[in-house]
Amino acid sequence: MAVNKLSKLKNDFLEDLEITKGRSLKTVENYDRYLSSFLKFIKISEPEKITDDMIHNFRLWLNRQPGSNNGYLKKNTQNYYLIAIRAFLKFLAKKNIKSLAPERIELAKTSGRQLDLITPEELEALLNAPDDNSEKTLRDKAILELLFSTGLRVSELCSLNCNSFNLQTDEFSVRGKGNKVRVVFLSEMAQKALTNYLAKRSNIDSEALFVNLNKGGQAKRLSARSVERIVKYYAIKAGISAKVTPHVIRHLYATDLLRNGADIRAVQIMLGHSDVSTTQIYTHVTDKQLRETYKKFHGINRKRQ
Repeated sequence: MAVNKLSKLKNDFLEDLEITKGRSLKTVENYDRYLSSFLKFIKISEPEKITDDMIHNFRLWLNRQPGSNNGYLKKNTQNYYLIAIRAFLKFLAKKNIKSLAPERIELAKTSGRQLDLITPEELEALLNAPDDNSEKTLRDKAILELLFSTGLRVSELCSLNCNSFNLQTDEFSVRGKGNKVRVVFLSEMAQKALTNYLAKRSNIDSEALFVNLNKGGQAKRLSARSVERIVKYYAIKAGISAKVTPHVIRHLYATDLLRNGADIRAVQIMLGHSDVSTTQIYTHVTDKQLRETYKKFHGINRKRQ
């Protein structure tokens, strides 16, 4: 039986993703699924036989696949397949294996990602919603302040241990997606909230920073779902009608930095984004500043009629 060269190269690519690129097993599984669908569709075994027509026909097939709400596959979902194919072709090019040029893969046009944000006043109300000195409330206050101070993903927050940082300094390292380490910073409010929480924290036999205080016996590390429930509870308590999640607070962290003049490349690093294009979804917040700059500096020497 003839060896399917493309299948073997796909496996080599997936191993490279996991080992060299440090991608998570979930990401590798997703890329495997996307590429397997593509290879099954084109029905060839040699990389040099991949053509523009094959890509075109595969995109047509994707566009006609059933999706959610009795509709078709969303453009964003279709792009996941195309991104995987493009990454695979880049891998082949790097290995000097003849195939279709990766830049031939163009992503589907999307309507643009919308950010779910709340107003600065609502944010302040959310952060002030935990308003007593019980251990649970101080824990929740620390969670909210830490999320806004650092822009941590909820998974990163949940993985923190009591020895993850030194409260005498205003920065610490966190390991994020792709096993990459980055530095995040603590505001004075976050430092104060953490100090108050740790001072009140019971002598719990757990290295986890944030634990579930409602269950008897051994305390368990808070799950991402538990943190989501905590954020939702205080959003309702603060009278916020919009849906608020830990990821919304991460959005607010990024937009607050940009509104106050932070460079997008710096924000990219602080968020732990591997590609600045991911960070660019936040640049809409500078629209007002751009308008003010335009009015201030454009055509100032022209005589008014």
